[in-house]
Amino acid sequence: QVQLVESGGRLVQAGGSLRLSCAASGSTFSYAMGWFRQAPGKAQEFVASINWSGRTPDYLDSVKGRFTISRDNGKNTVYLQMNSLKPEDTAVYYCAAAYSSLDVPLRSGYASWGQGTQVTVSS
Repeated sequence: QVQLVESGGRLVQAGGSLRLSCAASGSTFSYAMGWFRQAPGKAQEFVASINWSGRTPDYLDSVKGRFTISRDNGKNTVYLQMNSLKPEDTAVYYCAAAYSSLDVPLRSGYASWGQGTQVTVSS
């Protein structure tokens, strides 16, 4: 399985920006990559995913137009650029990888997970 390490989370004011990174231990070719988040007292939710070729992203409706997922397969790294952050974006953000025979983004079926990085947006 791919091992994942997230970084980039921190405290930021509302309206600010952050870029999260997720470094994989090996090749992520043929792996769809995703970002999920979990706020205190709430269930984990899908945020964004991208297919293994990097051409097709998918987003949670509430982050469309504010967040951008991208990947660099040469560096085995996936990114989540977060702009116009809101207090409701506060959560632990997790990176995940899912092997996929089809070149499509995925909202479920992830087998490899990172340890998470805390994002806190102050009002």
